[in-house]
Amino acid sequence: MPISKNDTPIALSISGHDPTGGAGVIADAEVFTQFGCHPCTILTCQTVQDSSTVHRLISLSGNNLIEQANILFNDMPIAAIKIGLTGSVECVEAIVNVVLKHPNIPVVFDPILASGDGTALASEKLIRTIADTLLPLVDVLTPNTLEAVKLCSLSTNSSIDSLGKTLLKQGAKNVLITGGHEHGEQIINHLFQANAASQQYSWIRLHGEYHGTGCTLASAIAALIAKGESIPSAVEQAQTYTDQAIRHARKIGKGQAFPSRGHIDTK
Repeated sequence: MPISKNDTPIALSISGHDPTGGAGVIADAEVFTQFGCHPCTILTCQTVQDSSTVHRLISLSGNNLIEQANILFNDMPIAAIKIGLTGSVECVEAIVNVVLKHPNIPVVFDPILASGDGTALASEKLIRTIADTLLPLVDVLTPNTLEAVKLCSLSTNSSIDSLGKTLLKQGAKNVLITGGHEHGEQIINHLFQANAASQQYSWIRLHGEYHGTGCTLASAIAALIAKGESIPSAVEQAQTYTDQAIRHARKIGKGQAFPSRGHIDTK
């Protein structure tokens, strides 16, 4: 039987390796597959972690990242790029190098600056490098409120509106600020776009601690864009998917629960 030509969209995750599978490239690949995309991955770093916290981060070579990306892009038609944990200034510079070579491929960036329990994963120099060089290349940025504050260098009591507008001025084309780290019975997410009115989404807050929700959301957005969805549609469907994944979360280890990323209807 002849091998058929591939018509499956290919999504690439550039992020860290989480050995628990709760986040990082393993989680991203799981989401890509669930949305009918073929997953590809390039590592920025390895982490020593469990389901409770990150114990250590081991940065990898920026040159190796560029080499792998060049070979991969020469071989496969990547339809979308999702960036997660960057790991180091060197890897951010390498990612910028890669993205600049492929300006027509949409980029979704989940700027992971700390682990779910609050452990810092990015120095001030790394944060500033991200803000100055990577944000202008991003099509959809998905920070939580704490990450938005750090990327903007604004005070913690800054309004969501000022954070969103500042991130747009810094170059991100679309910004979805998530409210999972806020308090209250509802999670309020805000989408800011350069040429459209901001949109607000409300979700019932589910009690408990979860690992990998940001990866789930950003990867779902990237997968949907790879399949041809518009950014507003991808953002809305990805939030529904993430909400359902959290509702069906499983306690795999002794720490935080993992979203269940199996088949979920987002329509």
